[in-house]
Amino acid sequence: MTEFKNTERELHFFRLRLSAAGVFVLVCFGLLLARFLWLQVVRHNDYAAQAEENRISVVPVVPNRGLILDRNGVVLARNFSAYTLEITPSKIRGDLDTVIDELSTLVDIQPKDRRRFRKLLEESKNFESTPIRTRLTDDEVARFTAQRYRFPGVDIQARLFRQYPLGETASHVIGYIGRISQRDSEKIEDSEDAANYYGTEYIGKEGLEKSYEKHLHGTTGYEEVEVSAGGRAVRTLSRTPATPGNNLILSVDIELQKIIEEAFGDRRGALVAIEPATGDILAYVSMPTFDPNLFVDGIDAQSWEELNTSLDKPLVNRPLSGSYPPGSTYKPYMALAALELGKRTPNQSIADPGYFWFGNHKFRDDKEGGHGMVDMYRSIVNSCDTYYYMLANDLGVDTMHDFMKPFGFGQITGIDLENERRGILPSTAWKRSVGKRPETKKWYAGETISLGIGQGYNSFTPLQMAHAMANLANNGVVMKPHLVKIVENSITKERTMTVPKESYRIPLKQDNIDIIKRAMVGVTKEPGATGYRAFNSAEYISGGKTGTAQVIGIKKNEKYNAKLVGERQRDHALYIAFAPADKPKIALAIIVENGGFGGEAAAPIVRKALDYYLLGKRPEDKDKPAGEKPVGDGVPAAEVKAQEEAAGGPKPGAETHGNTE
Repeated sequence: MTEFKNTERELHFFRLRLSAAGVFVLVCFGLLLARFLWLQVVRHNDYAAQAEENRISVVPVVPNRGLILDRNGVVLARNFSAYTLEITPSKIRGDLDTVIDELSTLVDIQPKDRRRFRKLLEESKNFESTPIRTRLTDDEVARFTAQRYRFPGVDIQARLFRQYPLGETASHVIGYIGRISQRDSEKIEDSEDAANYYGTEYIGKEGLEKSYEKHLHGTTGYEEVEVSAGGRAVRTLSRTPATPGNNLILSVDIELQKIIEEAFGDRRGALVAIEPATGDILAYVSMPTFDPNLFVDGIDAQSWEELNTSLDKPLVNRPLSGSYPPGSTYKPYMALAALELGKRTPNQSIADPGYFWFGNHKFRDDKEGGHGMVDMYRSIVNSCDTYYYMLANDLGVDTMHDFMKPFGFGQITGIDLENERRGILPSTAWKRSVGKRPETKKWYAGETISLGIGQGYNSFTPLQMAHAMANLANNGVVMKPHLVKIVENSITKERTMTVPKESYRIPLKQDNIDIIKRAMVGVTKEPGATGYRAFNSAEYISGGKTGTAQVIGIKKNEKYNAKLVGERQRDHALYIAFAPADKPKIALAIIVENGGFGGEAAAPIVRKALDYYLLGKRPEDKDKPAGEKPVGDGVPAAEVKAQEEAAGGPKPGAETHGNTE
């Protein structure tokens, strides 16, 4: 009986356990069913969209960057495809240096490659793929591919690279591209073009590459790619092709540019040549130059240090941001001001004793004993300082400022490059605005005198000097200077001209302009004139004016002697010119830093430039008859499918030594 009761009790507990287990199972299945209904019914649309997104990856297609060509179709910037060896630091196993050492047994990795990689790594995120070697050879690609399994986080990518086939030539015009930095990323994210830069790693950093970035970059395309659960691409579902950037056709004649750069040699300076009738910049030279190809892959620290610490400052864009006293190249404009304002007549003469006293200060002429009786023509041809000391005193600083301003002195020209410097065209209002104390805000009459010979506070960029020369050569019609002549659609080849219309006209009398031009022709044609030696044998007639600008002041009663001062403290050599004299096709300004006399250092370079541009004669062809100007030996377009102030004038009030030219 007892056993029966025990059995009955065990069956009861078994049924209870079985019921509890059944309830538990039902509850679990109920929860699973509820979850299933939640996922498949309530949240079906949301999770279906996420699943589709996981299945389909949207990959940006980076567009080809537009080409840059000179006016004759010579390619100055182009693209090419190459393999790069890249490392994603977050994915590698072990020490990074050890991995690089092992990679170097398969691929040639130089110390400069390591330095550049480290620099790029500092600027990028740990999960970004960073190149350590670019432009791999086929053998290097094959060796690494065979050993790829040993290097997780290291891969080979095919990428487009920018190339500047002419190297250092016109580097300050073209500029360069570089990897997008954190600062660049922030600017892009804040702009309306943010979506257009997905997948893009490079951006214009300087020169036209920067100022025409929107034209050159193009429009990013997209690919929808089906991927496996492991992230491997299975197939391409759809593709929106990228639109290549526009091509830029410049006004620059690259052969003229080469000749001028070669004529400078190792000297520092700048030259800008302009077509007066259009504002086309024919040559834009800043010396020394640099190789923009160094920046494409990310410049290594050693090269960057060399460029930045060089006393020659190769990265300074001298025509745009260098500011210099114009020296005697200012005198033709001073003479024109005298005619227009009725302060002098062409035949009115002064007696030049070789100096001009103002108060107790002696402003000396370059010629000991003076030039004798000097009229306006002689004042320009023989570059008489005393004539312009007296004229500056008669005009006054504000009158000079108001007359010179429309020519572009001390004004932004609006050239299609960024970071243009304004320079200084002094006036009483200007000094009040920059002075720190009451005594430094006041304009003193003695400060006016040296302005007449282009010294004192006068400080202009070579671009402004060339622009002013073009405006005078064009009889007062002002055209905005520009480097890009045509923007070309890279697909349709449709061309859009960028040549601006006339900006404004300076109200000048043609008779007065002709007087000044005749005197400037005399500078090149009269024996003994400052430009005669360089241009007396030319097969064309040009007008010009030499200039010599002080870099340092000298003490009272001292005489300047170039042999007694350091090379970098010697005077700058300048020259302005236009040719042919009767109908100018080219106007230019040049400065040779610390070159000495304008007639000796600057004018011969200008002669080579004009010989080529007007006659097609190269320096090596000087003994040959003039022939047809060659188009150029660069890469033809048909084959391509794919900071700091450079110098300054003497402190106002310093002894003026004049300027033998």
